[in-house]
Amino acid sequence: MKKLTKEKIVEKLKEVLDPELNISIVDLGLVYNVTIEKATADKKNKVIILMTLTTIGCPLISMIEEGIYGKLNELGLKKEDVVIELTFDPPWSTDKMSEKAKVTIGILD
Repeated sequence: MKKLTKEKIVEKLKEVLDPELNISIVDLGLVYNVTIEKATADKKNKVIILMTLTTIGCPLISMIEEGIYGKLNELGLKKEDVVIELTFDPPWSTDKMSEKAKVTIGILD
């Protein structure tokens, strides 16, 4: 497997779409941080994704998680190599969205 970088992971996460809005979870501002815990003699690389949802109790979280696991699998990561941590602090708002996402949903011209 090629060297795993935060940039490669974020690029793959850009391919994961919110099932309702059909916009990348990265462009929506749902991904707060990506951390790679380097492999040791007894452990493989572990990727930790700190993210939020547009609403607490979002019923589509399992679809988003499966999208994340699927895209990161393309980088050679297995489901057990990925930890998705949900947080609502700070809470999500449209301020976190990229300009591209805001234009897509009509917030910006």
